[in-house]
Amino acid sequence: MSINRRRFLQAGVASTGVSLARLGEAQTTAEPASVRAAAASTEPKRVFSISIRDYLSREARSITDRALTDYRDAATWKRLVPERRRQYMEMMGLDMLAEPGKRPPLNVKITGVVDRPAYRIEKLYYESLPQLYVTANLYVPKNLAARAPGVLYVCGHSPKQKVHYQAHPRRFAELGFVCLIVETVQLGEVRGYHHGPYYEGWFHWYSRGYSPAAVELLNGIRGLDLLSERPEVNPQRLGVTGISGGGATSWWVAAGDERVKVAASVCGTSTLYSYIADLTLDGNCDCIWWNNTYRWDLADLGALIAPRPLLIASTTHDDVFAIAGAREVHEQVRRLYAKLGAAGNLRFVVTPGGHGYHERSRTGIFSWFLQHLQGKNVPAAEVGDIDESPGKQESEETLRVYVNGSPPDNRTPTIQDTFITLSQPPEIADRAALQRVRGQVIANLRQKTFGAFPSPPPPLAPQVEYEYRTGATNLWQRFSFTSEEGWRLRGTLGLDNGQSAPAPALLALRPPGERRPDGVSGASEEFLERIKVPWAKVVMEPRGTGETAWGDQLQWHVRRATAWLGTSLASLRVYDTLRALEAVRSLKLLDGKRVALVGRGEMAAVALYAALLDGRVSALILELPPATENASSERDGRGPAIEMLNCLRITDLPQVAGLLHPVELVFVGDYPASYQWAEDLYKRLGTPERFRRVSDLATWQPS
Repeated sequence: MSINRRRFLQAGVASTGVSLARLGEAQTTAEPASVRAAAASTEPKRVFSISIRDYLSREARSITDRALTDYRDAATWKRLVPERRRQYMEMMGLDMLAEPGKRPPLNVKITGVVDRPAYRIEKLYYESLPQLYVTANLYVPKNLAARAPGVLYVCGHSPKQKVHYQAHPRRFAELGFVCLIVETVQLGEVRGYHHGPYYEGWFHWYSRGYSPAAVELLNGIRGLDLLSERPEVNPQRLGVTGISGGGATSWWVAAGDERVKVAASVCGTSTLYSYIADLTLDGNCDCIWWNNTYRWDLADLGALIAPRPLLIASTTHDDVFAIAGAREVHEQVRRLYAKLGAAGNLRFVVTPGGHGYHERSRTGIFSWFLQHLQGKNVPAAEVGDIDESPGKQESEETLRVYVNGSPPDNRTPTIQDTFITLSQPPEIADRAALQRVRGQVIANLRQKTFGAFPSPPPPLAPQVEYEYRTGATNLWQRFSFTSEEGWRLRGTLGLDNGQSAPAPALLALRPPGERRPDGVSGASEEFLERIKVPWAKVVMEPRGTGETAWGDQLQWHVRRATAWLGTSLASLRVYDTLRALEAVRSLKLLDGKRVALVGRGEMAAVALYAALLDGRVSALILELPPATENASSERDGRGPAIEMLNCLRITDLPQVAGLLHPVELVFVGDYPASYQWAEDLYKRLGTPERFRRVSDLATWQPS
């Protein structure tokens, strides 16, 4: 089976002394027209796959189109919102957040006060979680006659944060609001990481179910707690606003905390479709999207804010929040507000220029907050703009919170490692416990990790496209099947001389970056050649490999985009493998009851999950399996793409291996120490011989 088709044809033609051209010519003249017509009529129709960019844009379009469509009327909205809010907080990793009054103490520390004629600035920090510190400035108007409304101002991605945006909280204070401006993780004095997948190669954040949007949501909610506890603030009149990353966080906080009575988002609004189709995702921080388990779009958060007053401000030439996307979000939310009888509580302000504030958006927000938090109707043209003259600006040193340095126990730089509680290996004492745990894990994976699998799936339509022989009797077939709509994937099946059909099959998954067989066989084919059992050898090409491969320059984008869509590249390949198993079992040359799966490198992770979900593979052969999904990748997106949404909340690769019991597990060469848990489980359940390590594949014989 090592000879390839091209060599076979070349050798055959050479041995007859007839050129390829003359051979084709002779065949044409020898066959009657009726025979040629009949052959043409039975020729399988070739269908090929769409591009990955077209696919991502199509899936994003589907999610965007689906936003808010469940809310037929006000009664439906009222019924659905509680569960949708729970789902939202789950996606943010805050589903266990206690109610106000039952949360850990904020432990507010005031490190200095700046006194000015009309207000004072308190420099402070608080703990949104124990040792998770947030630096902030609190602007408090002087001579308040009663408790004033409170405003949470959330910063955008300016390096100096509260210094850069200080004119906004100052103007709020001049208008009679108590305004807390909080800094975000990574910038200002809150040194941590927003750019995990974006810059650091930390794609395992998706496996952990972590997004920095969650920390900003939590820090904002705790900022509202702080405002509510202040004697100067009326806790029944709270608002939130910000620009860019702060514009996105304004959506998060307003959707997650009903104490917010009015919100305004500036340059932080777009559709998922625009992010992906317009490639603006590539310029956006990881904090701009949540962990999208339930495949929402931004407008879906509008249902959690409605019917409270919401102002959306966007610019005509924003390079990261395209105006078309902002317009579509507004239109979707506008229709919902109309159904709720609250059309007047939604406002859309469009200003000229690029990403940033405009006088019209700033004054529009001040007027909006005065109307809805103070009951004052002051037109935007009369409310007055911010004053950024040098004489009014405080220095960075004046506004510094950590005057004596950051607290020594500050866990902000590592919060991404502890924010989400990860699963631990389960306790399994017997086969009954195994069956119970396995059922729970599979159910959770189908909902939280693989929820984006097409339902119902498209017709598989398996097809043998052509077959040929090499050597004396070796038989090959090239087959194809539909994995997902638009994706026609292909594989090659080979039967060695002497094998009879239907034969058991070894199904190998071609890894990304592996060259398909041409002048010599590919590595997957060579790997299968080392296995000497008389089984059929099948190589399948999941998405992003073989003929559907895309260049390394797209990999970073694809990995981020799939996560924003609520899936991952590895999850797509798990689905492809499940469909390939179905296709292989339908081929007449194969015994569908005996199919072993082969995964090498990153494809070992795909094979493990596919085998668990499939439940019918007879053996699993793994070479160099990853030790865990809790591992980083390369900054440019290259490296093993094994992240799967939320999987580490549920399980990890070594546990998946153990849960496959009693499937025969064959490790080629050494395996990571983390798989000791699986080996111990096989021993505990009385089948140690089915967990095997072989140094030479030629020695393996199936149990």
